[in-house]
Amino acid sequence: MDIKYPLKTAYSLKVESLLNALSTDQKNGISGAEAATRSKKFGLNIYKSQKQKSLWLMAFEQFNSPIVYLLFLAGFASLYFKNPVEAKAIFIVILVNGLIGFFMELQARSSMRALKEMDVSYSRIIRGGKKIEIPSEQLTPGDLVLLEAGDVVSGDGRIVHINGLQVDESSLTGESFPVVKTSETLNADTEPSAALNMVYKGTAVINGNARVIITGIGENTQLGKISEMVGRSAPTKTPLDIKISKLTKKLIWITLIMTAIFAVSGVIEKKPWLQILETSIALAVAAFPEGLPIVATVALAHGMLLMARKNAIVKKLSAVETLGGVNVILTDKTGTLTENKIFVEVLSFPGEELNVAIKKGILEYKGARLQKSHENFELLVRIGSLCNDASLEGADKGKKSSGDPIEIALLILASAAGFHAENNIGEFKRISEMPFSSETKIMGTLHKGKTNFFVSAKGSVEDLLSKCKKIQLGSAQGNLDGSGREKILSRAEALSSSGLRVLAFAYLISTERPGDNYLQELIYVGMVGFLDPPRTDIKDAISACHSAGIRIVMITGDHPMTALNIAKKVGITALEDNKVIAGSELPEMELLGDEWKERILSTTVFARTTPKQKLEIVDVYQKAGYIVAMTGDGVNDAPALKKADVGIAMGLRGTQVAKETASIVLKDDSFTSISQAVAHGREIFQNIQRFVIYLVSCNLSEIFIVTLLGFFAQGSMLFPLQILFLNMVTDVFPALALGLGKGDSTIMQRPPRDPRMDIVSSRNWMVILIYALMMTCSVLLSIFLCRIYVGSDVRVINNVAFLTLASSQLFHVFNMSSLHSGMLGNEVTKNKFVWIALLLCFFLIVVVYLFQQSRDALNLDIIPFQAWVLAGLSSMLPLVLVQLYKLVFEKRSIPGRSKKTLVRPA
Repeated sequence: MDIKYPLKTAYSLKVESLLNALSTDQKNGISGAEAATRSKKFGLNIYKSQKQKSLWLMAFEQFNSPIVYLLFLAGFASLYFKNPVEAKAIFIVILVNGLIGFFMELQARSSMRALKEMDVSYSRIIRGGKKIEIPSEQLTPGDLVLLEAGDVVSGDGRIVHINGLQVDESSLTGESFPVVKTSETLNADTEPSAALNMVYKGTAVINGNARVIITGIGENTQLGKISEMVGRSAPTKTPLDIKISKLTKKLIWITLIMTAIFAVSGVIEKKPWLQILETSIALAVAAFPEGLPIVATVALAHGMLLMARKNAIVKKLSAVETLGGVNVILTDKTGTLTENKIFVEVLSFPGEELNVAIKKGILEYKGARLQKSHENFELLVRIGSLCNDASLEGADKGKKSSGDPIEIALLILASAAGFHAENNIGEFKRISEMPFSSETKIMGTLHKGKTNFFVSAKGSVEDLLSKCKKIQLGSAQGNLDGSGREKILSRAEALSSSGLRVLAFAYLISTERPGDNYLQELIYVGMVGFLDPPRTDIKDAISACHSAGIRIVMITGDHPMTALNIAKKVGITALEDNKVIAGSELPEMELLGDEWKERILSTTVFARTTPKQKLEIVDVYQKAGYIVAMTGDGVNDAPALKKADVGIAMGLRGTQVAKETASIVLKDDSFTSISQAVAHGREIFQNIQRFVIYLVSCNLSEIFIVTLLGFFAQGSMLFPLQILFLNMVTDVFPALALGLGKGDSTIMQRPPRDPRMDIVSSRNWMVILIYALMMTCSVLLSIFLCRIYVGSDVRVINNVAFLTLASSQLFHVFNMSSLHSGMLGNEVTKNKFVWIALLLCFFLIVVVYLFQQSRDALNLDIIPFQAWVLAGLSSMLPLVLVQLYKLVFEKRSIPGRSKKTLVRPA
């Protein structure tokens, strides 16, 4: 028999119609044979997780960049001109860079695999009239599932029988408080997220039990639809990728222009074609910084390892730097900013109200202490303990509490106040219960004490007040008249509007057992305001982000007032700012005009948002030029996590979908780790900027030297392999050391860099040109002096030019310190890696001269001692000039005025 599947509005069908549509039975479910048939037809109850890249694709991506393409071109050109040594050196560079990137991403994948949950979930169902347990992936439409407290729902389903069922749907909606379910048929125009007679895959049962007919599995669940949205959301190309791509294009143009100028001049001067081609190759080798990909990869990998030590697993190298450029963080509330636990926040008694907190198991008062409502407080604690189905048993031994979060909060309140729940429960034996329902909105219990009967009740303020005739006023009681009711309701509304979940409490003592309807003529005691409180470390972390010029925006599925209250508590928004946008107010994306976009960009709190709206808010910020980080832990956050420039998922309480989608996973779920990660990211960009300026200025000096010597001293021109040696040894190791340096202490006290700013700004290009000209002058000076004091042998002049350029580039690393810093005690001289790199480079130069084979490969000879001295002295010229400029600048600095830097940090 064909069944109607998928059922998009199962919540609007009567139970009989639902059973007919799915051809199932309310008591016996479907048969095993029918289940097997449906599984073949509709598939398994799994959603399509994002396909993990194959190792081959991951390896290929390491070589898929313009820089690597140019290196391949240079390598094959060297082979064509029968220069195998040079070709081998280039290909080794490409291989080393690829291996570093590959193994770092492989390490991130291993870390993510360790975070994945290894347990297979099971579901209790009835098939063919028998209760059995099956793997949840084998659920099929029409199955009859049994749910009870502690279960995770394994498929979307319609409730057909219920007993006080409450479900935590925060992973889907962001709502902190559990949802009270019903079995009643709803209207067809009801939103699926508001369908109280449905349960959804991935949510958790907090209280009660139910029987559910499965109406959706796999991709046809709410969770599956969100997962599909994640798949459709295209990942954003990272800002670092864009900036390096732009830099590469500029370097390509510089190479082409300089090579073309030299080639044209060679043709005009009627030089041999082979000589023109060989010199053009030398220019191409000189122009392009072969070490750039290796240094960038190592710097990012180093940052990735540092962040791993700070509990942040980075899944993609480029995300490290991107996080440093973030200027807005869109954050979820539940579990990210808050504890994802419910606690008592306000105690409201007739004539007295208290703000409280529970820290380390002790009740603390935020301001005035309890004065005249001691009897009310004791009664409220007793009612909260007795009218309660939760359990704290073994919580002090590390075991998890179980039950409704609000009821757990009431037990914690009793324990913190010294009124242990077990004492009340032992003294008053429960003999009857009226469970909470969406119709009555009240829970009541009847207990037998030693001498009398005790009725305890809790529920919505309005509904419970309708059952009360008296009010507790300390040790006395009074009649509850109309004005008294209005006063209580007004206060309850004020508490609710501040973002609290409010419940009222009442009781009755009787010497005779009340009848079945014992929730009558009760005595009102007071109200409690509940809140999912902010994490203890969150305020300092948000303050640090604000100091760094980063905007924090809350996007949650929770109640608007609850969201606004938390935002004020943690410092996201000012205390006087009451601006919040609810998801119901937001128009469709295609209808967003400029006015709405400006309103979105000026708002810091969004509530009752859907996954689609979160995605659209990210898009609005990105199109406005922001670099966006998105944090979250629920399935509902996954599409926005993928769309954001940096997606940050919570590793502990985050869903697997969120962790698979994000580019960074926090192992400790702490927002503080984000602040630390941003600092690392900024430090890395600063380092990348420094070593790029260093590398490009060194390479530009090589272009000038090759071009000038090609015109005026062809015989003494630097050879391609000599240039490659400089690029891969004397350039790379100091640049690598700069990439591993530490940032200064003020890095999180500056505004974010302009997202449109290139790695090398216009001003930096001018600085690079000056540096390159100084190194070029030092080489020309050494050649000039060599001709005077040593001789005109072209081999000696070539060697002097080579040694001068190598040494000047090594000393040039000290010019990378900020302008206002002195020669000693700056961020470069304090970097131990710089000193190691310099010693290694000078050692390699000496080693090359010691062996005949290496000298022959690089066209080097044993030269006179005077030539070494000339090369050494001339190479100091750029360092001396820059340090003199710094000294003069420092003396001319005006106190109190911000000092410019020669190498502008991020």
